[in-house]
Amino acid sequence: MNFNLKVGDCVDIRTVAKKVIENKGGIAKSADFVAAGIRAVDVVNMCNAGYLDRVRHGYYQMAEKDEATEEQMLATLLPMGVVCVESALFHHGYSDFAPRKWSVAVPRTVSRTRLDLGGLPLQTYFVQQDLYELGITSGDFHGVTLPVYDRERTICDCFKYRSRLDTELFSKALKAYANDPQKNLNNLSIYAKKLRVYKKVIELMEVLLNG
Repeated sequence: MNFNLKVGDCVDIRTVAKKVIENKGGIAKSADFVAAGIRAVDVVNMCNAGYLDRVRHGYYQMAEKDEATEEQMLATLLPMGVVCVESALFHHGYSDFAPRKWSVAVPRTVSRTRLDLGGLPLQTYFVQQDLYELGITSGDFHGVTLPVYDRERTICDCFKYRSRLDTELFSKALKAYANDPQKNLNNLSIYAKKLRVYKKVIELMEVLLNG
């Protein structure tokens, strides 16, 4: 907690609850309230009174605020989720199609129950631990910072998950990357080898770059 306000004789519980939620970016966990001296029964009472809204089990936001955005929900409820594939293509400008579901990569060890984000639609990619962190960077998603795979990892993933992608989306993404002045072909080669798609990536990119 980076503020000193806690429940006491002279401090209203609702004031503290609001500060906790603000400090946590709009969504707070039960443990955050406990750390500020708010009992679980008080949280329940504030929900029943219409002061707080439960986002999902153990997570809350202010009731008078607009509902948490999808980006805020991802950042708070699935912090290990990395924006990838279709959603990353849109973020990097390689696709003009905004996916209906958030494509996110998570370690294979993540419990499936962690993926229930209160109705937020997800397209989940389970990734082995030694490849999960490859190419992770961060990006701004409507004012919320989320982890996202960089350009080169995203392009390699297009080859890795080729069977799950629309043909037109795949082709447009590769052409957009080939024309991107910020592309890093050295990283593309490194990633492609680690993800075991090197031959396919190099053959097609050579055609696009030299065509």
